[in-house]
Amino acid sequence: MNKTLIAAAVTALSLASVTQAQARDYIGVVGSSTVFPFATTVAENFGRKGTFKTPKIESTGTGGGIKLFCAGVGVDNPDIANASRRIKASEFDQCVAKGVTDILEVKIGYDGIAIASSKKAKAMDLSLKDLFLALAKDVPNPDGSGTLVANPYQTWRDVNPALPDIKIEVLGPPPTSGTRDAFAELAMEAGCKQLDLIKAMEKADKKRFQAVCMGVREDGAYIEAGENDNLIVQKLQANPKALGIFGFSFLEQNRDKVQGARIDGVAPTFETISAGQYPVSRSLFFYVKKAHIGTIPGIPEFVTEFTSDAAWGPEGYLADKGLIPLPDQERKAVAEAAKALTPMTRPAAH
Repeated sequence: MNKTLIAAAVTALSLASVTQAQARDYIGVVGSSTVFPFATTVAENFGRKGTFKTPKIESTGTGGGIKLFCAGVGVDNPDIANASRRIKASEFDQCVAKGVTDILEVKIGYDGIAIASSKKAKAMDLSLKDLFLALAKDVPNPDGSGTLVANPYQTWRDVNPALPDIKIEVLGPPPTSGTRDAFAELAMEAGCKQLDLIKAMEKADKKRFQAVCMGVREDGAYIEAGENDNLIVQKLQANPKALGIFGFSFLEQNRDKVQGARIDGVAPTFETISAGQYPVSRSLFFYVKKAHIGTIPGIPEFVTEFTSDAAWGPEGYLADKGLIPLPDQERKAVAEAAKALTPMTRPAAH
């Protein structure tokens, strides 16, 4: 095929994709179950104004959403991906490989990861070390031999004599979830660093250290409960002896049914998370495909609505849903970058 024919084919494909894109007259959003209630609230407010159709929001989990977002440019692919962690360098590279090159990153606020139980149960007081020893696949041998063994702990009292003598049963998100990623980093890795045997691996064998710290047991003590945080809340009500892992916003919305455990002596509250005192907290984001701006109607306007003080400000309607706002200066800087449609740079690889 000569160069003229190739150029003609590329132009035809480009025109076809624009025509297809114009056939979709609403914004498509996928991703994090944690960001889902915030994005849905913004979408409803945005749609009520009547200028554009209400965006369609799907809860697919952070990893699944970013995968869909990075699949390509055009009407068949989402415009925005919600995420309860920052996009990984490997995911960014996958986007670029599929032609998704200009990506806008919008950090929207903070959220804590609650380790919750039914209000029918006594509230737990756990350390990060307790969480790791309860949920890790491999732990230091309790006999003190300096080796790692498959996790033998069956009850919380086995982990720590100060804890209740009840079976370890924790309902949590699957590996595709940003909440699971954040929990692994903020709770599991932080807890395993408190154990000398594992901490010594960090310099000697970084890959093994990561595998041990992030490995979650598969013997029934940790139960993958899907991407639906509301389902975990329901299961906790049915089983007061179980614990559940989900975003702080779901804890806030269900305070009449569930309670958050103290972690290292700090309860998950709006104040402790915004002050950086609660140890298991993370940033929330959404990512915008710049190539779709101008073909899918309303994308810049939706971003403006999301980053308005009326939405994400300290007195905004998202604070009522449990979103913990960014500090004033950071919020202003993020809003300005979003308005300018400034693409992000590749995140650092870990």
